Amino acid sequence: MGEMIKVGMADLKVCKAPDSLTTLGLGSCIGVALYDPSTKIAGLLHCMLPDSKQISNNSNLAKFADSGIDELIRIMVKTGAVKSRLVAKMAGGAQMFAMRTTNDALRVGERNAAAVREKLKQYGIRIISEDCGLNYGRTVEFYPETGDYIIKSVGKALKTI
Repeated sequence: MGEMIKVGMADLKVCKAPDSLTTLGLGSCIGVALYDPSTKIAGLLHCMLPDSKQISNNSNLAKFADSGIDELIRIMVKTGAVKSRLVAKMAGGAQMFAMRTTNDALRVGERNAAAVREKLKQYGIRIISEDCGLNYGRTVEFYPETGDYIIKSVGKALKTI
């Protein structure tokens, strides 16, 4: 059994099997797992906001879906992953407030999920599976050995996508 590497909020990490990656408490944030099945190199991004271009002099690339995915791919390729083999799994993007709203500022989860999908499409990276939306938080674990993305939510059955 390898090491379980913790990814913080607005953070990203890369590992190789048998190590695995986890991030806690995804609410409206998205946990994007990228994975090269041949080398078993994986990366996990915990992004909070969709678009880095709306904020000037931002030094934390991992906070945003667009710059976070760029950076995750860059590090994974440097570590030995092959960009054309990468596949993605994603979770999170919950609507954490009870009210149904069309107010964009409150629909962060939805906008994060859309931004991640759009960015991965630009890279031609296929999303194999996802568990997004609804109104509850998620803690996730990604295992590069098997490609399993395990989702834990309070009061819900364990889910593997």
